[in-house]
This record gives sequence, structure tokens and C-alpha cells, in this order.
Amino acid sequence: MVWNDKNLEKMLINNKVVVMPTDTIYGIVGSALNESVVNHIYEIRKRAPLKPCIILIADIKDLAKFSINLSHEQNNKIKEYWSFDKTQGFQSRPTSIVFDCTDQKLFYLHRGTQALAFRLPAQQGLRDLLKKTGPLIAPSANLEGLSPANNIYEAKNYFHELVDLYIDGGERNGNPSKVIKLHKDGSALILRE
Repeated sequence: MVWNDKNLEKMLINNKVVVMPTDTIYGIVGSALNESVVNHIYEIRKRAPLKPCIILIADIKDLAKFSINLSHEQNNKIKEYWSFDKTQGFQSRPTSIVFDCTDQKLFYLHRGTQALAFRLPAQQGLRDLLKKTGPLIAPSANLEGLSPANNIYEAKNYFHELVDLYIDGGERNGNPSKVIKLHKDGSALILRE
């Protein structure tokens, strides 16, 4: 699969911006732990400045890097969305989960909303890449207000040479992830079906 590309891994580790297929659609991705990379992606994409991006993580433990400490109730509920064992109620639809985040060091990510959205991809290959690169912000590969790129050619028409690397994963006509807000008491609110 496209995610085991050594050049892709190297570029992301070196804080470059990449357009690549995610577990849903093409994304414009970069290190979520590097403020300048995040701000650069906002500029390239012309993203609304107060709109946080979804962050792809390799493991639930990655949430701690963003000052997210799960309550017992959240920890139990999260398994309904991020358990990939088919015998344990496997969720076929990728789901992004929003958690409260009041850490001001992460303002560059939560943009004053005091919340961050994360997704743990079902695809082992993508999780393996994330283990090597660290968490990645992954807004859809399009300019704000335009349709997401369905292929690498559409992405190149949006971003031209502003992106460091394009990874061709063929035609991607998927849907964005489902988005829920998971409260400390374990209750969930659907934000995007």
C-alpha cells in the first residue's frame, strides 16, 4: 500500500507537507506536533483560521501528547468507535472523536475552540506510518470551500508546487469521517453523520 513509502515517511518526519490518501479521502498532511507545519497547511489550504483540523493518531496512547486524559467512561465508550476486532462490534465507518482540550500550548491546533478531533485509522498500514511519523493533521486535500480532491491530479490543481510531495493512491471517492463529541461522562453527540 502507499503508506509504506520510505520517501513519504522521511518527508513527514522532516516536517514537510504531503498530499496523500488517508483512511477516508485525500488529505493534506503534516506533523500535528509542529506549530509551523500546522500553520503552513492552514496557509496553503486557505483554511478558515478558527476551524481545527482532524488529527490522525497511531494509538489511543497518542492522545496524551495533546493533554487528553480519558475518563473511565470515555475509555469504555471509545472502544465502540476505535475497536478493529470484528468480533467486538467493528466500526466500518471511520470515526473522528472530539475531546475537550484547554491546553493553551495547543492553541495552534484547537484555534481557541478548546477542543480537538482525533481519528484512529482502521488500516494497519496507515497506523504503522503514524507510529513512525507521529500524529498528523489531515484536513481534506482542497482549498477551503471547494470539493475534496478525488485523485492526485485534482490535488495538484489545487496546490501545485506548494506541497512537498504527492502520493498517488488512485481514485478516492470516499466520504469524510463521521464526527462525534465524546463527553467526560461517556455520552456522545454526533456532529457529522
